[in-house]
Amino acid sequence: MGKDGRDIASLVCARLKSGGRVTVLTGAGISAESGLATFRDMGGLWEQYRVEELASPEGFARNPALVYDFYNLRRAQLNSIEPNSGHLALATLERQVGDGFSLITQNVDDLHERAGSRQPLHMHGELRKARCQACASVLNWPDDLDAKSQCSACGSHALRPHIVWFGEMPFHMEERIPASLTAEVFLSIGTSGHVYPAAGFVAEARQQGALTIEVNLEPSANSEAFDAALYGPAGEILPPLVDAIMAGLSE
Repeated sequence: MGKDGRDIASLVCARLKSGGRVTVLTGAGISAESGLATFRDMGGLWEQYRVEELASPEGFARNPALVYDFYNLRRAQLNSIEPNSGHLALATLERQVGDGFSLITQNVDDLHERAGSRQPLHMHGELRKARCQACASVLNWPDDLDAKSQCSACGSHALRPHIVWFGEMPFHMEERIPASLTAEVFLSIGTSGHVYPAAGFVAEARQQGALTIEVNLEPSANSEAFDAALYGPAGEILPPLVDAIMAGLSE
């Protein structure tokens, strides 16, 4: 890790040693390093559909079979990939920081959990879960989902993917995410800076006095809002950064 990385680690340690907390926001970039395709990367059959047809309440109402098939394919792909060293480094940092660590993710995969993260806040939902439209129960759902799938809580066949679609409010926006944005360190990883409300988190954290850091392949759309940045693959940047932070905290 270069001098910039060591300097950033020192700044983070200074905040954490004085009782500070760290909040991490992750986006599609960190999952892409594990090989998880985004909608725009899936190609083939799906190129003929607008994203609204596959990820909106209206699209689901018009053609539920199409939407079920799309998310079944994404769920199957998730079964074939593993967390990368970036996910693992964040789980290591969480163990070091303990209750002072919060993880918000825009990703619907479970790679953070499989890496060892305890309770990531999935603001856009979770691919391996289904939600009952009749009783609102959220169920673990690792297999295919279709119109015949039954809710184990109420017996209804009104299950949908537990995903936040266009026009719907992201999860955890009323209490848990606002509380986490009062942390002393805000680290954004693999985000484009285009998608709101997540793109506005850095400004909110900075307004609260946080040290704001970006880790990304290239500058995001809101890169000017960050105090410091490291550019390159998260799987290469995060392990030495976390090692340096842990070493600094142990001094």
